[in-house]
Amino acid sequence: MSVVETKIENKIYYIKLNRADKKNAFDPEMIDLITQAFKEASANTQISAVYLYGEGDCFCAGADLNWMKSMVNYSLDENIKDSEKLFNMFSSGLKCQVPVIGYFHGYVMGGATGLVAICDIGISSDETKFCFSEVKLGLAPAVISPFILSKMNYNKANEYMLTAKMFGSEEALASGLIEYSGSKQDCDEYLEKVLNRTRKNGPQAVRETKKLIRSISDENFEKYKAMTTKVISERRVSDEGQEGLASFFEKRKPNWLEGSN
Repeated sequence: MSVVETKIENKIYYIKLNRADKKNAFDPEMIDLITQAFKEASANTQISAVYLYGEGDCFCAGADLNWMKSMVNYSLDENIKDSEKLFNMFSSGLKCQVPVIGYFHGYVMGGATGLVAICDIGISSDETKFCFSEVKLGLAPAVISPFILSKMNYNKANEYMLTAKMFGSEEALASGLIEYSGSKQDCDEYLEKVLNRTRKNGPQAVRETKKLIRSISDENFEKYKAMTTKVISERRVSDEGQEGLASFFEKRKPNWLEGSN
């Protein structure tokens, strides 16, 4: 069973994160498969939209921390190349030629918020919790930052990224990170309406419209690639980053909190 499953049904390209036993946390294999899925969807002229969602009790817990911790054994150049693959995953979603519609439930942590940000229409059930959790672990929300800051209210993104505050679906809606929040039933109904609308539109007109919108709002994301991948690569191998990850797995406070209440 693949950690990312795709199918085409009634003109919709479905992308399911299918690593529920790991809270759909992404590792190199998952990153490659998500990237490939977005590219395949973009190239398929028979579909009207992409639907992105997660299996299990949460959408995605972000990056697999075991994978992040293991990167201490890699050189800085190897870390940067690995981080570039993560950047390319978000970029491929952002550049997808058809609308990307995402459904978010449970927890959306760390790097998973980058997948939220690249969606044209994000739908979240009202119990969902979001968090830029990186600084708690001695890391930084580096690779996702261009995608987040292009969509989300700058001041709220600034607050949430610097404090690692967990915030709810209503706050995500108010900040511009998502487009709809409601009960599970409300979300299902809204999703079906959105998908039905996309099926009725001229497929080439939608592609040209999305291309136009993206070109007008283009922040030239590639110019941020080198800077953001270098930051996260350096944080991964830093003493603080490794201590943060180790303390998470060992269920203890990191050393910078020693002596605190």
